[in-house]
Amino acid sequence: METITTYTGVEFAPRDPDPMGVSLLDIAHALSLLCRGNGHVTHFYSVGQHSLNCAREAAARAYTPLVQLGCLLHDASEAYLCDIPRPLKAAMESYRQDEARLQGCIERVLLPAPLSETDRAQIKTIDDDLLYTELPRLLGRSDIVPTPLAADPDLNTRPFTQVEQDFLNLYHQLLAVCTSG
Repeated sequence: METITTYTGVEFAPRDPDPMGVSLLDIAHALSLLCRGNGHVTHFYSVGQHSLNCAREAAARAYTPLVQLGCLLHDASEAYLCDIPRPLKAAMESYRQDEARLQGCIERVLLPAPLSETDRAQIKTIDDDLLYTELPRLLGRSDIVPTPLAADPDLNTRPFTQVEQDFLNLYHQLLAVCTSG
């Protein structure tokens, strides 16, 4: 099986993921360096920052800490596969299967409990709502009406090292809340 070498030096097979190779640090690092929108934005805005904004939106909507954690990790597979634009991804059945298998592996390793269908629906809604808030501001698209959000997302360019650290900190903070009860 073909592998990639991750930031932490792990030889990882994204199409046949080994749970032992999943690394929160690899995910936080890679997502902080991946540009949202395939780079077609007015300034650098990372998938990691988008994930942080999704988790903060879940908190502002008073969703459970598990859903907040799910929002933070909803694009974690992209750390190993990359971010594919939605119109292209829709036509890539094999990629979507690989992505789903990898995302499931990551969730089994990094989430303290499985996400319910309700949890997944809440995460999907937040992801979509953020998309339709990001597009007008990051692409200058006045034809798209932003979705009202409960939290004001930070769409400013931020150093990748800060996004990475914020991702790691929020993960550990939410995990502690999820496992304390």
